Amino acid sequence: MLDSLFRSGTLLLEQSVPPETPVAAEPSTWLVELLVVVFALLAIAVLKRFIQVMPYMADSYLRVRGSAALEGSIRVSQDRNLVALVLTIPAILEAYRYRLYDPALIRDLDPNLRLASVALALTSYVLLRHFIYLWVRPRRQVAVFRQAHRVAYTFFIFLMLLLLITIGILHLFGVESAIVRWVAYGEIGLVFALFLHRSAQILSLSCNHLRTFLYLCALEILPAALLVVSGLVL
Repeated sequence: MLDSLFRSGTLLLEQSVPPETPVAAEPSTWLVELLVVVFALLAIAVLKRFIQVMPYMADSYLRVRGSAALEGSIRVSQDRNLVALVLTIPAILEAYRYRLYDPALIRDLDPNLRLASVALALTSYVLLRHFIYLWVRPRRQVAVFRQAHRVAYTFFIFLMLLLLITIGILHLFGVESAIVRWVAYGEIGLVFALFLHRSAQILSLSCNHLRTFLYLCALEILPAALLVVSGLVL
């Protein structure tokens, strides 16, 4: 009788843990396709300028004085700024497609609205950084501080070229979007660290270590931290 009371039951639940659902990339929309076409046309238009400015940017990556040579030429610096401006389009598209900026506040929006929200967030970061620069820049040694501020455009171009090549290769081999996202995070962090190091080297030409550290915290680290925190908290 005891055997009948403690008869073994049947386990109805699955014993194996179901695999995690891979994070899918964002679908293409008419706005995404429009931005891709606009970027392709603009890239063709600025290709010659990019080729001409590339040696100056390469020198800027390798030497501190290379940034001074680039900023010393109005034509070269303007071409560099134009190339950086054009590359903001793929920056927005990559942040949208692979959810590099993905706060819960915009996660469930219509794809076009989410793309616009990502563009607004990145634009706000750039504007905040510029306003802080105008606020904290000193009256003396303006050229050095302007050089340290604008070297971000040079490293942004390097970052975008690196991301476009890396993401293109990973996409070609069918790598999951979640892995692509973490690879992109790693490259962004690496290039940002290199940029901070180069900016600190430029500022050290006319500033002491404390002033250099405070400037980097106010102009570079604070806006970047606010962007990251908004993506995690909102």
